[in-house]
Amino acid sequence: MKFTRSLLFALTTLLILCTTAMAEERLKMSTTTSTQDSGLLKVLLPPFEKKNNVKVDVIAVGTGQALKLGEAGDVDVVFVHARKLEDKFVADGFGVNRKDVMYNDFVIIGPQNDPAGIAKSKSAAEALKLIAAKGATFVSRGDKSGTHIKEKELWQTAGITPKGSWYVEAGQGMGPVITMATERRGYTIADRGTYNAFKGQKSDLVILFQGEKGLFNPYGVIAVNPKKHPHVKYDLTMKFIDYVTGPEGQGIIAGFKAHGEPVFFIYGK
Repeated sequence: MKFTRSLLFALTTLLILCTTAMAEERLKMSTTTSTQDSGLLKVLLPPFEKKNNVKVDVIAVGTGQALKLGEAGDVDVVFVHARKLEDKFVADGFGVNRKDVMYNDFVIIGPQNDPAGIAKSKSAAEALKLIAAKGATFVSRGDKSGTHIKEKELWQTAGITPKGSWYVEAGQGMGPVITMATERRGYTIADRGTYNAFKGQKSDLVILFQGEKGLFNPYGVIAVNPKKHPHVKYDLTMKFIDYVTGPEGQGIIAGFKAHGEPVFFIYGK
């Protein structure tokens, strides 16, 4: 009798778990490694998931690849930071209802002893010229991410095509690139959010150039177009967009800090 009760209890528990799992929806989101590596998603997603009985499946890659996943209909929503690519994604009919979510900026980081002397630079382009002239190690994302696109723009402004043993193309996300630059005592361009999450405990690199207008780094969220891919969960995606751009999501983003410092900023604040 005792065995029968135990078996019934186990079966009932299993049935409840299965029913819950079946009831929970899944929302597929491609996003940048910076939103992942900064730690933001760990606090931003749970309230939305709980409220809507949904699990957000995150694919963290470079912005270019994140948008490709949207083009193929492999995700429901993209959350990225490369405005020109985002606008093209929408113009080509792959995305709809793009909304601004937050912003931070790009910074150039490197060893405190600053072997290329970029701390005295008056522009990001000048800083890159000094790095190239010195042949100091520079680690590039090399992954067609928003950060990589910005880096290439800055090299172009500097009039330099970076090449040689000093220029390392990692093909990695922001976190691993900061780690690699730290290990090699080199420079890199990082978004401030991921840098703030890594500095101190995971990296001793310091910000050596910042504040230029062209280093502004906006993030946007875009629904994959249901007319292109009828299977996408458009209604649920719009709930997510309303959440991250609404008071609750914006409050979480504004309040999120790493080592006591803001990581992302919201518009109008």
